[in-house]
Amino acid sequence: MDLREMRKEYVKDQLDRKDLSVHPLEQFSIWFEQANQSEQREANGMVLSTVSSEGRPSSRVVLLKEVQEGGFVFYTNYSSRKSQEIQNNAYVSLVFWWASLERQVRVEGKVERIPEEISDAYFSSRPYESRISALASPQSSVLKNRASLEELWAVARQEAEREGELKRPEHWGGWKVIPYRIEFWQGRSSRLHDRFVYQKGEENNWKIDRLAP
Repeated sequence: MDLREMRKEYVKDQLDRKDLSVHPLEQFSIWFEQANQSEQREANGMVLSTVSSEGRPSSRVVLLKEVQEGGFVFYTNYSSRKSQEIQNNAYVSLVFWWASLERQVRVEGKVERIPEEISDAYFSSRPYESRISALASPQSSVLKNRASLEELWAVARQEAEREGELKRPEHWGGWKVIPYRIEFWQGRSSRLHDRFVYQKGEENNWKIDRLAP
């Protein structure tokens, strides 16, 4: 396979300045709903990029669970690599790629931990087995083999059944990415894509500019 010959023309839509909402989160909500109603699988999947204390970036896909109070919320283990890097450097980026609509959204922002009661409520809403996994998994730690992970899960389930109540562990909860820059990208033919960027000003107002593709 010659990767240099893999090409696709983007012809599904266009984006004009007049189509944009004043606030980027309103615009995101419009696009997200359209992606969710399209053939896009897991429209809430987003690439989260963090930076280590040595300045080395790392990326992974996580799931957006809410857009609230001016930020993008996701949940994870607070002892994981991503959480450790966030605690060292709170500036991160997110990327949403919705191939079904030929659209991309890029977010740059600063992360803060969400209130414990919100994490508690979301944890309680998760499927029982997923809550057991949150209790059992030492996320990002080295494992001897698959069997050792399944043993940890089985032990956690036994303990939960003995306790009779499955509470959120302290090492698990939510982060919120508060954006200061959001870019909306719509694929167009001949690689003349439409790109608009929202940048937050000093008074929390948003400036919108068109960017060259």
